[in-house]
Amino acid sequence: MLGLKAAAVAVVGHAVLGMAKSLTPDARRATIAVGVLTVVLLVPGPLTMFGAMALAGIAGFFVCRSPSTTENDEPRFRVRLRPAVGWLSPAVFVMLLAGLPIFAVFTGNATVGLIDTFYRAGSFVFGGGHVVLPLLQAETVQTGLVEPGAFLAGYGAAQAVPGPLFTFAAFLGAVTTGGPSGLLGASIALLAIFLPSALLVMGVLPFWERLRRAPRVQRVLTGVNSGVVGLLAAALYDPVFTAGVTNAASLVVAALAFVALTSWKTAAWAVVLGAAGAGALLL
Repeated sequence: MLGLKAAAVAVVGHAVLGMAKSLTPDARRATIAVGVLTVVLLVPGPLTMFGAMALAGIAGFFVCRSPSTTENDEPRFRVRLRPAVGWLSPAVFVMLLAGLPIFAVFTGNATVGLIDTFYRAGSFVFGGGHVVLPLLQAETVQTGLVEPGAFLAGYGAAQAVPGPLFTFAAFLGAVTTGGPSGLLGASIALLAIFLPSALLVMGVLPFWERLRRAPRVQRVLTGVNSGVVGLLAAALYDPVFTAGVTNAASLVVAALAFVALTSWKTAAWAVVLGAAGAGALLL
């Protein structure tokens, strides 16, 4: 378990480094990232994360440049949806986002509460799978739904399996301490966290060709992408580093895992297994 926690430090650190190189290559975007990191660390909470990302988008609109685009740049594939689907899907998305918390409170139903938890986490994620880490931590660990040790160990183990990081939600649903758990909890959590993105994709697709070339939209997205780096960097510190590095030996395991990922280009699954073995011997 301790080795897996140390592996999580290396994996998230590697993700922050890679995203920073591509999403914050200049002073303006780096400043937006640091601003988000500052707000999230000093005023922790899910609403703070959402507000910080909104401010990052506003900052991007005013200070970032629109990325260069080519008029003949064609998408890799085309999916045709009717405009009515484009309007209906976001409406359903908003109704569920606003209605599920109210329904969960009034009914007191643990299943509805579990759906609400993972639907909300899936709704606020932007910029890559690792960004789901701070949101899931706030929604599950801070609320007492999942034990902190199980959360970080499961996150480390998730690096050793194929598939998107969102599947980590299935593990969290299976180990919840309140409400549905096991196979039922895993199924509910997995479906709930993927549903928001499915609704948003269906909502955007009919209008994507116009949006992808709109300079104002591009500037906002540039700012949000910069904020994503700050959000993930904040998660790297708390809860990943604070819980994963508890002594000198765990720092050594995390450092070795980081070098293996960045310098030796070792597969994440192999690094995780190696960290687990090192944990069994050293921690």
